Amino acid sequence: MSSAPATLDHAGIAARIPHSGPMCLLDAMLSWRDDQIICRAVNHADPTHPLRLGDVLPSASALEYASQAMALHGALCAAADTPTPGFVASARALHLPVQRLDDAPGPLSVRAQRLTGNASQAIYTFELRDRDDRLLADGRATVVFGQTLVAAR
Repeated sequence: MSSAPATLDHAGIAARIPHSGPMCLLDAMLSWRDDQIICRAVNHADPTHPLRLGDVLPSASALEYASQAMALHGALCAAADTPTPGFVASARALHLPVQRLDDAPGPLSVRAQRLTGNASQAIYTFELRDRDDRLLADGRATVVFGQTLVAAR
């Protein structure tokens, strides 16, 4: 275990979540506390973004940005030195007021607020906003930490 840093860069985030290379979508963690994390993303306009569909980064990709922020928050709360698997068990009240993210002025702000939970699962609200503080997406998600989703056969 290590003491949790106040901020992190892209490499520090990639070391704590189970996403690497271009799938690690967060550029920086700006702040965190026991019930909240705020991150920044700058890659949403990148034409090689791994979640692009043709020429568009659909607004539903916001859930992946938020999921990575929640995974990072869980790792920081657990003081984990290595990434642990996990998954979004449910997403509710997903509100996508824009159709795409790639044309939003950046950087993007990714905020997740833990409503309740423990080391094995948590419920978060989340939101993505652009440089002008325009809401791009928000919703609620239940996250399970420390386990992988196994497909039924």
